[in-house]
Amino acid sequence: MRIDKEFEVDHNHNSEDLISWLLAGDPAIRFQVMRDLLSEAPENMEEEREKITLLGWGKRYLSYQDSNGLWAGGIYGPKWISTTYTMLTLKRLGLPSYNQQAQEGCRQLLDRGFFRDLGINYSKSQQQSEVCITGMVLSVLAHFKFPDPRVHKLADHLLSRQMQDGGWNCQDHQGDRHSSFHTTISVLEGLLEYQRAYGQIRPDIESARLKGHEFLLQHRLYKSDHTGAIVSERMLRMPFPPRWFYDFLRALDYFQDYFTWQAQSEIQFPDRQSEQLAATHIRDERFSDAIELLKNKRKPDGRWRMMRGPSGKVYFDMEKAGGPSRWNTLRALRVLKWWEGVN
Repeated sequence: MRIDKEFEVDHNHNSEDLISWLLAGDPAIRFQVMRDLLSEAPENMEEEREKITLLGWGKRYLSYQDSNGLWAGGIYGPKWISTTYTMLTLKRLGLPSYNQQAQEGCRQLLDRGFFRDLGINYSKSQQQSEVCITGMVLSVLAHFKFPDPRVHKLADHLLSRQMQDGGWNCQDHQGDRHSSFHTTISVLEGLLEYQRAYGQIRPDIESARLKGHEFLLQHRLYKSDHTGAIVSERMLRMPFPPRWFYDFLRALDYFQDYFTWQAQSEIQFPDRQSEQLAATHIRDERFSDAIELLKNKRKPDGRWRMMRGPSGKVYFDMEKAGGPSRWNTLRALRVLKWWEGVN
């Protein structure tokens, strides 16, 4: 196993020591290190990915599934141990798509939430699908390649709910006219997983995505587009998993994921202007504040710390808040690898 030369972007820290430390972690960490930071053969990565089901965090989360296919007896609550949030975590761990327990979880998410407006609605009192939840559920269903035609309807529903400023907001039906960071990142992640899983590289999705990217970039990922002030201190935290909350590292990790995938795909843009805008976004100067913030949060040992997430029930803590975090170090390093590679 060798370090990818493109990964060696920071000579102030020992890359080999960091890699060794990361590889001493859970199979989910090792798999993503092999995939995103190292030049590993596909068969070696898949062998490591298999272990997510059999060992460590992945095995523990799967062990909590009820006999009826749910987690904690609920579809969206209690937070954070319900089916929705457990499936989101399993997706972020990289659990293989063919896992049968995950497939049953996908069926529960879709059967119990698919609504007449073609989105996801788990609320008995709400007469419209919830955009943020629809985005999260789409990302789960797409990651696990759930074979159901209704999945495509979810993507269409999200496109229909895009707001004038380019983003999305789960409160749009209540009159909100400014997009939400939280909802926008969930929708963008869902659309990316959808395109990657089903080969649906559609011009209408790319057009919507460009507008969503522009919304986040106009805010430099965490600032007011009018005053330049930080929108919320919560956006500067880096919890894992992020649940439905937005933060700057979640956004950076999404962008590196998208642009890495874009470079390997034949993207169909609606017009030449959109294609040129997408190329500009890859190296957009408006990423610089978030990149510098990420670098400044690095500790002298080259690692990043885990930050406390939102309160709620959890099955267990993958990492201790305040301590060195393999998750955040992995995510930060692959962001920096991408950023240095395009600049």
